[in-house]
Formats: sequence, C-alpha cells, structure tokens
Amino acid sequence: MEVSFPGAHNLESAKTRCVSVLVDGIIALDAGGLTSGLSFAEQQKIEAVLLTHRHYDHIKDIPMLAMNLFLQGNRTEVYSTREVYDILSGYLLDGELYPDFRRQPEASPTLKFVTLSADEEIIICGYLVKSVAVNHAVPTCGYQITSPDGKTLFYSGDTGPGLDSCWQKISPQLLVIEVTSPNRFRDFGLETGHLTPDMLRQELVGFRELKGYLPRIVLVHMNPYLEEEITREVAVVSREMDAEIVLASEGMRFSL
Repeated sequence: MEVSFPGAHNLESAKTRCVSVLVDGIIALDAGGLTSGLSFAEQQKIEAVLLTHRHYDHIKDIPMLAMNLFLQGNRTEVYSTREVYDILSGYLLDGELYPDFRRQPEASPTLKFVTLSADEEIIICGYLVKSVAVNHAVPTCGYQITSPDGKTLFYSGDTGPGLDSCWQKISPQLLVIEVTSPNRFRDFGLETGHLTPDMLRQELVGFRELKGYLPRIVLVHMNPYLEEEITREVAVVSREMDAEIVLASEGMRFSL
C-alpha cells in the first residue's frame, strides 16, 4: 500500500494545502487538496473519494475534481454519510454555484454518490473499507482501509478525544490522525473536537492498553502558524511513548 498526502494542513497557502490522503493512487480520503495537490493525470486515476464530514476544508475540491474528470470523459464514486451528501448536493453541486455533476453527463454522470453509515463495511475498488464514528463538532466517520494484500490504514478525519470505542473496532498498521493545535489550545480542542499533542498521548495510551501495540503514526490537519510548536510537543510524546510519530507534509509518500 502506497500512501501519499496531497494536502496535510487545515489552511491553504502557497506551501500548504487542506487535508487529503491518497491510497495507491486510486482511493482519496477527504478532498481538501486533491486538485491543487495532484496533476491532471493523477486526478484522472482516482476511482473513489471517501469523505469524513461536511466541513468545507474536507469537501471543497469535489466540484473541481468533478470538472476535471468531466472534461476527460471520466468519472468517480464519492462515499459519505447522508449528511455530507446533502451539504454537497444542496450547496457545492446545486447547479447554480457549480454544475451538478451527479447528473452530468446525463448518460453516465461524472459523480456517483454512495451513502454510508457508521460501522458499515463495504468493498471499494477491491479494498475492505470500514467506517467508524469519531468525536468531532459535527458527525464524522473515520475510515479503516485494508488492501487486498492485508495492509491496513486508519484515517481519523477531524477528531477530538474519547476514542476508546473507535479503537475497539480497528487494528491498523498505520494511523493517520489529526493534531490541530499545540497544548495551550486544550480548551479550544475540547470545544471544537480537535486534538493537541497531550490529548493525542492520552488516546495512544488507551490504544496500546487495548491493542497491545502502537501502529506507525502520521499527523495531519496542523495549523501552519502553530506547526513549530506542535512539532516540539509531538517530539516529547514520541519519546515518552517510544512511538514513531511524524507530521505529514504536502507531497509526502511512503509504503506499508
């Protein structure tokens, strides 16, 4: 399984893009940096997009990805909860703000939507996908992806603390999880459903107690203004937990 990061942050600039994770070049997790982070040729290879929740920075590239596919006569499938589908169809793909690629072209629409619920398992592009609820300000599902050769990744999307029930349902070799702000933003994290390094430590302790191991850990959704501070605090967590924890960056890729 090859994992790459077209986007790794929660803000956009010339050097940072909103979160998107790409699995083997064909399955995208969230759509924050898909179009600005991938070439036209790479976009044409995307067979499925899995969306975690309705917030703009995680869904914003769906219309432009659809336009790029439409112009080349290609199509893709989009998987999400009904709530995320309703937001996309009611706003970003309403036929007024941007074309409704759920219906264009008429004979074979560019976007095919499939709605999922939490704790559902489905085969997508030959991969076993499990949706698992996490704790964010709005309903959010993370996704465990298992490749045909048994490699397993879990992507949390945006989440705050309290993941014990999530940990019970997954066993990844790679954990891609958010840390948005440094520890001094603890109250903000609790209020909005985001993690700090100290909160991450607490969740990892719970994971190891339950599972008996820790997977490789890659962090996403960092605030670029605060990333140096986050990096220092994550290094402390990594040493204390004796765990491999790295912060993702745009264009990073590695293999499981």
